[in-house]
Amino acid sequence: MSKPEIPQKKPYVVELEPGTYWWCACGRSSKQPFCDGSHQGTDFSPRKLEIKQKEKLWLCGCKHSANGAYCDGTHKTL
Repeated sequence: MSKPEIPQKKPYVVELEPGTYWWCACGRSSKQPFCDGSHQGTDFSPRKLEIKQKEKLWLCGCKHSANGAYCDGTHKTL
């Protein structure tokens, strides 16, 4: 499988309202950390995030987190 591009080596800190969001897994999106369809033709698919209540999240910016869309600190080792 291909490796994702690394848009930044730190998390995206976002405050999200309830709803459905699509986190970019390929690193190509111009709307980071969310998908804009740039994964078309790659091995990657965006990850669905269902937010039930307003919350502040640290979403992975390096696209290498073992915790999916959520930052696990992997960016510190890249």
